[in-house]
Amino acid sequence: MAKRETKAERQVRVLKVLEALDQEYGISYVCYLNHENPWQLLIAVILSAQCTDARVNMVTPDLFRKYDSPKKFAQADLKELEKNIHSLGFYHMKAKNIISCCQDLVEKFGGEVPRTIEELTSLAGVGRKTANVILGNVYHEPSIVVDTHVKRISRKLGFAKEEDPEKIEYELMKVLPKEHWILWNIQIITLGRSICVARNPKCGQCFLQELCPSSQMKTDQKREA
Repeated sequence: MAKRETKAERQVRVLKVLEALDQEYGISYVCYLNHENPWQLLIAVILSAQCTDARVNMVTPDLFRKYDSPKKFAQADLKELEKNIHSLGFYHMKAKNIISCCQDLVEKFGGEVPRTIEELTSLAGVGRKTANVILGNVYHEPSIVVDTHVKRISRKLGFAKEEDPEKIEYELMKVLPKEHWILWNIQIITLGRSICVARNPKCGQCFLQELCPSSQMKTDQKREA
């Protein structure tokens, strides 16, 4: 049986993982959803639920030309907006949320995207994940976005144990240095899309292999087989 890692040992490993991620992927803030301003990013994130960023980026150029302000979205016809975003899936709920969200942006926030998590999550279709994307990418406020990649890989690395994304967010806030919260999501998404893919992780190619308990467990199992 593997020796249980102490809190101090894990913290040393956390810093080694962060250093390796910084060396591999750099420390620039990158947003994978194309946008020109905060409200466009907000809508793009709502559209990205259960959909790839690449697919959203195919739809938003025409969408943002047609609806070029929160007010235009607030006044949009539901059925027409549904047709515009049909290819992204869950189009009825997304269209409904976008219209409601933009009505609140116009009526309650003067057309501006709010900058607190409480105000953001008061908007239709905006949960903690979406709110944290806005806080990190728009306002550069330290925030952790728990998407499928962050959830899966944080658990593999032993930095989180919970299943619920909000609980994982709080776990990671305790483990990761605050200055690395935004980068964690950017770097882990890149890792999850290229190496630590969900169905067939390429552990042998991973620069974190020696620091990952999940990878080490697989190696030990192969030796015992």
